[in-house]
Amino acid sequence: MSIALLADPIVQFCILVVVGTFVSRFLLRHRRAGRLIGQIAFFVSLTALLLYHGIVPYEPTPPQAQDTVTLRVFTGFAKIVWWINGAWVLVAFVRLFLIFERKPREARLLQDLVVGVIYLGAVLSVVADVFSVPVGTLIATSGVFAIILGLALQSTLSDVFSGIALNLGRPYSVGDWVVLDNDVQGRVVETNWRATHLLSGTNDLVVIPNSALAKSRITNLSSPDESHGVTITVRVQPTTQPKVIADVMRNVLISCNTIQKTPEPSVMINSIDGQAIELQLNFRIRDISQMTAAKNEINDLIYRHSKAGGLKLAGPPDAITMPSESQAETASAAQHPGTPWRLLNNIPLFSSLTEDEKEHLASRMQRRTYHKDAVIAEQDSLLRSLTIVRSGVISITRREAQRQIELTRLAPGDYFGEGGLLMGSGEVGTIRALTFVVTYEIGEDCLAPLLHDRPSIAEELGTIMSKRIEAERHLFSTSDILVNGAPIGSLTSRIKHLFQLQHD
Repeated sequence: MSIALLADPIVQFCILVVVGTFVSRFLLRHRRAGRLIGQIAFFVSLTALLLYHGIVPYEPTPPQAQDTVTLRVFTGFAKIVWWINGAWVLVAFVRLFLIFERKPREARLLQDLVVGVIYLGAVLSVVADVFSVPVGTLIATSGVFAIILGLALQSTLSDVFSGIALNLGRPYSVGDWVVLDNDVQGRVVETNWRATHLLSGTNDLVVIPNSALAKSRITNLSSPDESHGVTITVRVQPTTQPKVIADVMRNVLISCNTIQKTPEPSVMINSIDGQAIELQLNFRIRDISQMTAAKNEINDLIYRHSKAGGLKLAGPPDAITMPSESQAETASAAQHPGTPWRLLNNIPLFSSLTEDEKEHLASRMQRRTYHKDAVIAEQDSLLRSLTIVRSGVISITRREAQRQIELTRLAPGDYFGEGGLLMGSGEVGTIRALTFVVTYEIGEDCLAPLLHDRPSIAEELGTIMSKRIEAERHLFSTSDILVNGAPIGSLTSRIKHLFQLQHD
């Protein structure tokens, strides 16, 4: 009895469906390739089972007098399952292998189109082979309905076909930063049938219909590569030769750590008149997200290099300079004419000092000059003075195995040597002059009394050293940066202990 029951095609069909569903939907649920193989195996087994019992799933079954109602229902249901599973196999194959240029997200829209065609073909096949309805006649009689539906969905269909055209043309990809005609810009985060989603710089989601996007002029800032060109215009009072001013602005670009070194940044003199010399600074950044950081650093360096070079920034063409402003600047310069004092006054580290303390410290600072490419200090050498950059650009590079790593570049107002002076540690890298450099040194004998009187300076130096080490640590092959053979701990406490300062 049990053998006869198992020989029944309905029982065999039900067993096969249960086993196939359990394997593909549960055992292989999270394995796309394995689930595809399981679906193919189920489809082949189902095809063999139906053909074994004389059921041809891809042909209409002619009615026979001896067929019972149960057998007719089973035959129709088995054919529907066969067509649906065949469609699932094709859909899984499309989702897994239909990828353009190794970008699965960009191919999603075309995948959806192919999947829609597959499901439509499966439905028409079921109508023709199961219900024996002439498909050609059905399509012809549904023409009026299709026209009405098309007019009702005109806007949606326009977005759909525009989305297809955009995906085939691929003017942008997910992750690209684009700018549109109406100054709408953002990073592409999603493209679908109806719209493209942009994430703006203010973290707002902008949804643009594909039909509007297809008519707009699109500027892709991420193509042909992620780097982006930036231009900054500077106006300087014509107090010296234009070539000298251009050289100062070139030092601005050389000392910037945010911009790319290749292609080489450039400076162009746009115009010159009796009020100002206008220069254009051209450089490239790694990607559009670096725009704000690069402009902030460049503008800061323009101010610092201009101060160091004795240049004065000019106002807008129509601006009027009040005599009181010029007189105030002249009076301040006349009161403290020395360069060391002005250098100390512009460094936040010494902002807590009184005028007399600044004057005393400035009188004991020593001036040093270095020609281009001169080595100021070798890696691991011990410096016993705090050196402040007066003018020029300095590069700090570190040797790691067989490669040279540039850690940072220093501009006027930056300083180095605090590690050797305060902690007795060697320099983290080789210090080299990239241009003609002027520095001022503060020796240990000058700084020690100052740290006794101003413990806040020790705290500031400890904080600065910690930030520098943290910023440079990821560039090293070693996991820890050592000071005197021990990992860096509380730098402020060590500085206070070394100079016998009172702890808070």
